[in-house]
Amino acid sequence: MRADDVRTRDRVTALLLEHGPQTASELAGRLGVSPAAVRRHLDALEAQGRVEERTTAGAQRGRGRPARHFHLTDAGRSGFAHAYDDLALTALRYVAASGGPDAVRAVARAQLAGLERRASDAVARTSGAPVERARALAEALTAEGYAASASAIASGGQLCQHHCPVAHVAAEFPQLCEAETAVIGRLVGTHVQRLATIAHGDGVCTTHIPGPAQAADRVRDHMRAGNRTPSAGPVPGERAARVPRTAPSTSTTPTNDRERTPA
Repeated sequence: MRADDVRTRDRVTALLLEHGPQTASELAGRLGVSPAAVRRHLDALEAQGRVEERTTAGAQRGRGRPARHFHLTDAGRSGFAHAYDDLALTALRYVAASGGPDAVRAVARAQLAGLERRASDAVARTSGAPVERARALAEALTAEGYAASASAIASGGQLCQHHCPVAHVAAEFPQLCEAETAVIGRLVGTHVQRLATIAHGDGVCTTHIPGPAQAADRVRDHMRAGNRTPSAGPVPGERAARVPRTAPSTSTTPTNDRERTPA
């Protein structure tokens, strides 16, 4: 697409935002171009889902034909600056000051409840394997605007979210990331480990999904630890292979079976 076309289409959407719904002729007059030229840009904006054409009740043109006006869609409005982050931060700061961190966690859980319900329908149609469930979850998250993907790796699986709609807010309130990690764990059916987040300056939100052996080890460790809640942060050495445990030796003298000679 040429740069001139981009600028003209941005001007069209700006005029619709400033003056409300307009006909192609009205837009052409404000832009100083022909109606045919502005119609070409409107067709492209319609194809992108940024504008839509509607019949305006009570308005007539020509021989009694109803006027056709172009309106901005929600997608078209989303291209303009918003103060949603500032509003969310102000609200959560008030919640934190009034009710403390637990109140912020409650808000985060409530905010993600709808997402969890919608994603659970897609995940429920897959096999029981966590990695397969993660792939279905990635598709559901992408539909929600997270640009997610999932893949199998040697130690299990990995879910990546290349966009975070609440990154600026989560940078100040990590409870949002904690609640999201818990939702991912419930949907894939196993404990997961968040390795990186956009909110903390990483390029992508990365969640590790352990394979069957790792998941069994974590359950056993959790039970031995007296059911203490595991840390929400990455475990040191998470990316390295787990070293097998060996039974403690009762002797203090090191031995090497291959060097032992017959009596």
